[in-house]
Amino acid sequence: MTTSETPQVAAVTTEQEETLAPLDLRSLFVAGVHFGHPSKRWNPKMAEYIFGKRSRAHIIDLSKTIVSLKAAKEFVEKIVGQGGECLMVGTKAQAQAPIKDQAIKAGAMYINQRWLGGMMTNFQTIQRRIERLVFLEDAFAKDTVVSQTKRESLMLASEVVRLNKFFGGIKEMEKLPQVLFIVDIEKEKIAIAEAKRLGIPVVAIVDTNCDPTEVDYAIPGNDDSVRSITLITRHITEAISSGKAAAKLAREERMAAEAELEAQESAARAAAQAKAAERAAKAAEEKKAVDAKKAAEAKAAEAAKPVAAKEEKVAEPVSKAAKPVAAKEEKVAEPVSKAAKPVAAKEEKVAEPVAKAAKPVAAKTEKAAPKKAEAKTEEKPAAETEKASDYIDSK
Repeated sequence: MTTSETPQVAAVTTEQEETLAPLDLRSLFVAGVHFGHPSKRWNPKMAEYIFGKRSRAHIIDLSKTIVSLKAAKEFVEKIVGQGGECLMVGTKAQAQAPIKDQAIKAGAMYINQRWLGGMMTNFQTIQRRIERLVFLEDAFAKDTVVSQTKRESLMLASEVVRLNKFFGGIKEMEKLPQVLFIVDIEKEKIAIAEAKRLGIPVVAIVDTNCDPTEVDYAIPGNDDSVRSITLITRHITEAISSGKAAAKLAREERMAAEAELEAQESAARAAAQAKAAERAAKAAEEKKAVDAKKAAEAKAAEAAKPVAAKEEKVAEPVSKAAKPVAAKEEKVAEPVSKAAKPVAAKEEKVAEPVAKAAKPVAAKTEKAAPKKAEAKTEEKPAAETEKASDYIDSK
């Protein structure tokens, strides 16, 4: 029994579709995630995810699907929470509508039409086409389309439609995505190859005919059922939304921290400026005090100048009167000193022969007199000196 032959499950109400079903066996079973491909079309590498075989078709082990889906959700949430982007890819007919709807709800990028070769490896060329699409849409919105004829306008409009078909989901993509979510890796082999070449991790729904080793996070499940694809895609978009919320919260916290740091820096700057102003004011006061002191000293000096001038004026006549007296005293002292000079010269001349005459007498008396008669010898020279002095006086 093929996937198309699976029994129809009762339709779910709109309210239930709006509310995400819990990730458990029942919700996966109701969505038909457990149906695989016919056993003759299986890939042996999927053996670990196969529960058994019913009516010549493999049944997927939903317990392993739950574990794999939880791991994939955590990974996607982590990547998106760090500021990354998740590109959702599903170009098969069953996946086009779910991929577009869920991506628009989560604000994620998507591709639900043909994957153009080089979508990521030749992103520069793709980006030019995206810029062309944005330019044309803006021109049509502002009614500034440059065209010569109506036919040219229609051609530009058809170009917008064609570009929107392939690039409508990635118009806001400015850089390569950090993770890919793919439905049916057998159909999206080109996308898998480009992701491998660029080292971009891949999260994908793998059916029993796929090779799970081709992707980083394989989610075993039915990739041919619209309900199965919708359920798994909704869980992935929930992870994307949670990641975006975490990224927004982290961004707000970072902005708050930066604002707080800026406030602290401004407060510190204001404190430093206040201290600098205080120091400047203190220096100005000190300078003012020094200037006042200098001004007082200068004023005192100016006040002292007239008193000194008066004292000088009073002292001038006294000094002038004292000068003649001093001159007279000098004149009187000069003849006295001149008269005293010859007398002193005469005395020196008279004393020289007396000293010469006294030397031989003293020598003779020292030789002739014994030691005991030292007193007598002293008296004789004294008498002789008296005679000599009388002789000098007589002369």
